[in-house]
Amino acid sequence: MTTEPSRRTVVAGIDGSPSALRAVQWAAREAARRDAVLLVLHACFVPSPEPYTPVRLPRTYGDTLLELSAEWLAEAEKAAHEAAPQVSVQTAQRTGLARDHLLRAAQSAELLVVGSRGLGGVAGALLGSVAAELTAQAPCPVVLVRGRTPDSAPPETGPVVAGVDGSPQCARAVGFAFEMAAAAGEPLVVVHAAHRSGVSLPPEARRQVEDGRRRYPGVPVHERITQERPVRALVTVAADARLVVVGSRGRGGFAGLALGSTSHGVLRHAPCPVAVVRG
Repeated sequence: MTTEPSRRTVVAGIDGSPSALRAVQWAAREAARRDAVLLVLHACFVPSPEPYTPVRLPRTYGDTLLELSAEWLAEAEKAAHEAAPQVSVQTAQRTGLARDHLLRAAQSAELLVVGSRGLGGVAGALLGSVAAELTAQAPCPVVLVRGRTPDSAPPETGPVVAGVDGSPQCARAVGFAFEMAAAAGEPLVVVHAAHRSGVSLPPEARRQVEDGRRRYPGVPVHERITQERPVRALVTVAADARLVVVGSRGRGGFAGLALGSTSHGVLRHAPCPVAVVRG
């Protein structure tokens, strides 16, 4: 197994599930686009060795876990090369809590990518406390990969959707959304949840969008002002999107996206990958 590389890195966390493999393939294509290394990481909790006994056991539980982890990493590396043959892939096997190792690897990464459903189809494993901690603490954008249906691959076409509220923390998310739209050659749809009709983007949100237009003049931008609740607004617009981008904290209609019910709703119900970007 290798250690975390020093060059530009996209990190993908796996757990042996089909969803994780789809996330690895998404991450592989993104790493190739960025000319970055894809680091595929798996962490498992290995119990302490058994006390000394004169009876030699044929294998320990820890041995089995580590062998299974190695198989999952090899499978993930193969999947990555199928999605992006040119991408450089490194793998890392760790023992302990996946959250801790993912956050450590994210310190030097450009993106942290995980799947939306764990082994056994249990979505709550990643859409609960682990996802909340990753999105709240990772210094890089965190992408939760999902498809139109629970068992489908993530969409590769369609606009990028960004939720905006005009908060300073949202600026980085808007910039990331423009970057992803430009890379994909797709339009950007900017969504703002207003409290009343007949309003436009808040002044700070307008400045953030105009900054993005100047940096990425080739990206078509469409604005959607809605009185719907934030989760419904984003999920509705994301029906044909390739990616939804939200900031980790904000105000107004998109406050608390990393830690509260809005983020949980977007991560659970958006029919495409969701990127959470800290300000």
